[in-house]
Formats: sequence, structure tokens, C-alpha cells
Amino acid sequence: MKIAILVREETMQRCTGKGCLNAFFQRKDAFARYGDEAELVTFSHSGGDIDHKIEMMLKNGVDVVHLSSCTRGKSPNYETLAQRLAEHFDVVGYTHGPETGKERATVFLRAKRL
Repeated sequence: MKIAILVREETMQRCTGKGCLNAFFQRKDAFARYGDEAELVTFSHSGGDIDHKIEMMLKNGVDVVHLSSCTRGKSPNYETLAQRLAEHFDVVGYTHGPETGKERATVFLRAKRL
């Protein structure tokens, strides 16, 4: 299982990624569902050329994209981004902390690919 984590670009200006990375490496919160076979192959922000990032994730065999908890909480295009990514990948709409968001529901989408 190859995993990508996409974080909110604006948050990355001040965030070290510790919450997302700890959750992945400790297999807790959103990553509790995976065993030791899960491999983190992408850790990036969702800004910039998302089509190129999707292309590179496909090339690297990503199966599941996790949108960071800060994206769920603060990004106005959270649902739109999740839908775009679900054209190719399964999408889990958080990384760490509670599964349910304070102000919006967490998305869980299956890839639409054949």
C-alpha cells in the first residue's frame, strides 16, 4: 500500500508536519487502518500544479491520498480537491486527531478508476 499525504500549502509556511508524520509512523489516527506494509511515498502540499503532482503520484504507484487535518479544517476547496484526487486514488480526508471534523465532515472516497 503506497500512501501520499497532501497538506495545506499555507499551513506549511509554519508547520513542520510532525502531526501527520507521527500519525503515519506510529500507525495511529487515520493510519491505524494500515499495517507495516504501508509505505509513505509522497509528503507535499496541495498547492501548485496539482495535475503534475497527480501524474507523479500515479507514476510512483500511490494507492491512497490522505488530506491533512489542517486541509479539512481550513481549506475552502477541501471537498473539491478530494473529488479531483478520487479520480485516481482512494482519499482519506484527515491524518491525525479525531476522525470527525469540528466544522465539516471528513471525506472518505473510493477511487473512480476502473
